[in-house]
Amino acid sequence: MINLAGRDILHGWGKFVFTGLGLGLLIGVTLTMAGVYRGMVDDARVLIENTGADLWVVQQETLGPYAEPSSVRDDVARDLLGLPGVREAGNVTYLTMQIQQRGKDVRVMLVGFEPGKPGEPAYLVAGRPITHSHYEALADVKTGLSLGDKISIRRHEYAVAGLTRRMVSSSGDPMVFIPLKDAQEVQFLKDNDALHNERARTAANPAFNRPGVPGLLEAVQASQTSSHFVNAVLVRTIPGAEQEVAGQIRRWKHLQAYTTAQMDEILVARLIATSSKQIFMFLVILAIVSAAIVAFIIYTMTLNKIREIAVLKLIGATNRTIGGMILQQALGLGIIGFMVGKLSATLWAPMFPKYVLLLPGDAVTGFVLVMLMCAIASTFAIRAALRVDPATAIGG
Repeated sequence: MINLAGRDILHGWGKFVFTGLGLGLLIGVTLTMAGVYRGMVDDARVLIENTGADLWVVQQETLGPYAEPSSVRDDVARDLLGLPGVREAGNVTYLTMQIQQRGKDVRVMLVGFEPGKPGEPAYLVAGRPITHSHYEALADVKTGLSLGDKISIRRHEYAVAGLTRRMVSSSGDPMVFIPLKDAQEVQFLKDNDALHNERARTAANPAFNRPGVPGLLEAVQASQTSSHFVNAVLVRTIPGAEQEVAGQIRRWKHLQAYTTAQMDEILVARLIATSSKQIFMFLVILAIVSAAIVAFIIYTMTLNKIREIAVLKLIGATNRTIGGMILQQALGLGIIGFMVGKLSATLWAPMFPKYVLLLPGDAVTGFVLVMLMCAIASTFAIRAALRVDPATAIGG
């Protein structure tokens, strides 16, 4: 039996193929938007995994250190080591900033960490770990930095000793790791002019510059040039003790402690919630536009074949045969569009500045939805075809 849909497609293959290409690019954009959302979620979870922590101890009544600012004393880490169930504790600081890289601004998350403690990169793809207490850095390859490059951060210059991969913030910014003391200076200390003005103000304040109290002014001014704050303390516990240790920290240390599950909820369900809703709206709009395009194209192609459809009816073709022909054409258009879209998304995804994660499961779901969308869109053309009068084949 002759496949009527195939013969009709071969008769006007150019229009059919180019329509499929256009639809494919639209489907490619849809798949990419889904990949952008998946990439945002993966960035957030990679950030959690890369710390190697079981608990995040932050300022009380905050969602720190990623969703909100947090500031705690760096001696808290020593106090936490005395709690039952705590194996390791390390101070960390986080600061999003711009750095210069070969004349271009690169947005990074600057991380201060203590070597050998939670917060240190788990592995390097090149180079070596930081071995000096100052002025060395580890950088993610996404920054574009190479081993031995020099980067200026605030007052000092840092040499890149090692490179990491997939060390990014929840916003997808690559990380640069430096020693904790350097990071504290970058984040919490003022510049030289501000320090000079602060010292002058302190010296002019009678409460800090009392006659007969030697050393008071110097002690106050010394406190202004040192920082003992961090954004969070990362804690590793013995297996299964996370909840118990977190409860002790909240109860006795007057700090907030988040488990891995709670931090995942903060980053995924709260921090990127608005962005995910935005992407979902784009996906809905793109799906509606794609369905409208398929419906319009199939309907137009059907109207252009009114006489041919009338002839088929006149020679005895059933409504089922005619409807099946139109449905096959719609599904064929969907198959071509999906293949073009999947290939396009795969090719241009690595060129995006943020991580685009294309999952096989999303592709399968997308294919099913495209086929369903094409089947539904073809109903308008099928209804128009079934209303054709066979006498049209004889009339002028």
